[in-house]
Amino acid sequence: MEIVKQEAKTKEEALEKALEELNVREDETYYYFEETEGGLFKGKKYVAVVTTKYAIKDFIKEFLNELAKKMNTKFSIEVKETEVGYNVLVIGDQTSVLIGKDGRTLNSIQTVLRQAIKKEGRFDVKVNIDISDYKAKRENRIEREAKKLCREVLKTKIEVKLDPMNSYERRLVHNVVSKFDNLETHSEGEGKERAVIISYKED
Repeated sequence: MEIVKQEAKTKEEALEKALEELNVREDETYYYFEETEGGLFKGKKYVAVVTTKYAIKDFIKEFLNELAKKMNTKFSIEVKETEVGYNVLVIGDQTSVLIGKDGRTLNSIQTVLRQAIKKEGRFDVKVNIDISDYKAKRENRIEREAKKLCREVLKTKIEVKLDPMNSYERRLVHNVVSKFDNLETHSEGEGKERAVIISYKED
């Protein structure tokens, strides 16, 4: 990953020098600043650490292609930039091994990729990976199941505990339930056993 460092007396000047070296606009980059203490008669200086969004995109592709080689499989990779990071879609014939049970391998790959980007240059970039639309299909299933359970709780007034889910999936359920009157949610359990409970509430 190409990373440029430029030092100056102000953050603005340091960033401007780095952008000039990379020949890009500010909105085409990820960056942060480091401070350096001057000597006895020298003031504080700032270092702009900058990389481009294109470099991050290439790093993601290279990381996943290298993973494919090590796992002796082939797949195509589509990387799309979003307002907060990147959405990555992996498509292939033997992607089930990449997904793993309940998407655990997929989540691990996503976590390792994020850490690799951060280790490369300390850039905290959000990357969301989906493999053969697994996440999209699972999200639809979770939302459909949540709506079904909402109707049951409204009818019986008996609370229901869902299977353990990760934080993102729990947020999906909370969001679905919030659209129903007389229902509320809370989560119980620790770590991987944390689950959402849907319960009835009086007006």
